[in-house]
Amino acid sequence: MVMGSLPERSDLAVVGAGVGGYIAAIRAAQLGMSVVLIEKEKLGGHCLNYACIPSKTLLNISKMYYEARNSDGFGIIAQQLSIDPKKMHQYRIDVSSKLENGVGFLCKSYGVEVVKGSAVFISGNKLQLTNGTEIDFTKAVIATGSEPVELEDFPFAEDVIDYKKALSLDYIPKSMAIIGAGYVAVETATLFARLGTKVSIIARSDVLRTFDQEAVEIIKTGLQKLGVKIYRDAMPKSKQGSTIQLSTGETIDSDITVVAVGLRPYTAGLGLENTKTELDSKGFIKVDGSLRTNDPNILAIGDVIGEPMLAHKAMRQGVIAAEVAYGMKSAFDNIVIPAVVFSEPEVAIAGTINGEGITTTKFPMSAIGRAIAMDKKEGFVKIASTKDGLVKGVEIVSEHAGDMIAEAALAIEMGATVEDIADTIHPHPTFSEGVQEAAEAALGRPIHFFYSKK
Repeated sequence: MVMGSLPERSDLAVVGAGVGGYIAAIRAAQLGMSVVLIEKEKLGGHCLNYACIPSKTLLNISKMYYEARNSDGFGIIAQQLSIDPKKMHQYRIDVSSKLENGVGFLCKSYGVEVVKGSAVFISGNKLQLTNGTEIDFTKAVIATGSEPVELEDFPFAEDVIDYKKALSLDYIPKSMAIIGAGYVAVETATLFARLGTKVSIIARSDVLRTFDQEAVEIIKTGLQKLGVKIYRDAMPKSKQGSTIQLSTGETIDSDITVVAVGLRPYTAGLGLENTKTELDSKGFIKVDGSLRTNDPNILAIGDVIGEPMLAHKAMRQGVIAAEVAYGMKSAFDNIVIPAVVFSEPEVAIAGTINGEGITTTKFPMSAIGRAIAMDKKEGFVKIASTKDGLVKGVEIVSEHAGDMIAEAALAIEMGATVEDIADTIHPHPTFSEGVQEAAEAALGRPIHFFYSKK
């Protein structure tokens, strides 16, 4: 599909219309550049159609279903409650379609030419499209993202799938084994366990091993409450029918096996060898602080340039790349990239909570009125600061942690102090008061929690 007439020359060619790519295209068009946006699948890419949006849509549905079935304490007795997985699946499709159409509308409104197909670099200023058409460009942005890693001993098949296909199931499996223990594995386990699937996680060491262990213990308790079984220090050795043999000698029987062991950059078939673009030892495209590759005409953003492989990082880089391509002196110099795991409860972090010269203060969510009212008392807010009170990091384990962490990211970016946060009026009753209370505690003046003297 082509929107408008395909130009033979463009100021900017964007390869990949995921969240980073389409944002780069729109920002460049806002600056007055002629832009062609090339995508082989759907506008919005994997995030909008197969990953971020679908997973959060389904997690929300599963949360409503699970809580309705477990709300006796609130006086809600749900009898004969059931879920229609095909209707749930269709709703998830409709959400993505609505957002994809919205991206298409924006591209059309800004005059971005959208081309359906693949692109190969012929040189540092020319692309060839699937239909053989060639496009000369002044600048190009590579925003091709990443793809799930496949395990050699567990090749993808009808019953061995990646997380994207797991989010496209139109039925609820009776049992599921998840190979991997990162945030994708935890979110997938949470989703299906809430719906009634018997879920097992196979963890090489432990779940979320790069996160703060105090937070991880709460997440593990939440998973176990949902009935998820975690096989720690285990590796999948082989699969015979529906039975998985583990390195520990244990076996798992499951209808579906989900491989969630990571992502790899999507650079195959792009013709980068015809340009001066270089890859690092892990296959990621090398860029400088302004997202320029070794080829002076080509920039790259998002998953394809490395960790952290997060949509919001790609979105910010899309804006920067477009401005650099236009000639502005922009740079990707953000201090912090927040991360969120949509588990039960959620865990979110911005900056660092450890390090030399950093003091960390913790405030429990069990002392927050809104948390008590909603029976969501698990979790805490940790705030890390220097001797001068400069905020260096915040970790939140709580309901709505993913929404609350934006305040922390802003505080770190603007060089705010714990006093700035403590003296800012937070609405009551909300979960966000936990951040303010943690800041108050860091100043030695806690109100709603008593810290015993050491």
